[in-house]
Amino acid sequence: MGINQWYDFFVMVGGGAAALTGLVFVAMSINLSITAQDATHKNRAVATLTGFGAVFMICAFALIANQSYQWIGIEWLFFSLFAVITYIRKYIQAKKTGRSSVGLSTGRLIAGTSCYVIQIIGSVLLISGYVAGLYVASVALVLTFGFLISGAWLLITGIYEHQVKQQ
Repeated sequence: MGINQWYDFFVMVGGGAAALTGLVFVAMSINLSITAQDATHKNRAVATLTGFGAVFMICAFALIANQSYQWIGIEWLFFSLFAVITYIRKYIQAKKTGRSSVGLSTGRLIAGTSCYVIQIIGSVLLISGYVAGLYVASVALVLTFGFLISGAWLLITGIYEHQVKQQ
């Protein structure tokens, strides 16, 4: 089975990530003063944009022609590690310095981190020559994507709650 069979998957997920990155960026820009005022919103925004950006980059790099599964695994590992480190750091910063607690639960931290860790496991399997790693990482990527969508919603609702409190 060749990587070409995954073309539609990477195009669909990468395109969705690009679109949602743009929408979150616009939503943050419209509410920039509120996003910048509260460390929770600011850190959540960075983590969400980094997550969507990582999904996009994984998909974009996977579409580069004539790559081996191992190279895709290396690329996936790099972007997943970057995203999970950013996610954990920004969660801790938001918890320490933020005023809003919308969506800052231990359950969300564990769920989000788990999505990235499973991607990392899948990418290591790919690097090791196990094509099954592509299935593991891809399922985790889709779950991460769903998790990021819920995180974007929490960011927007948190900003709205902040606006309501200020009025």
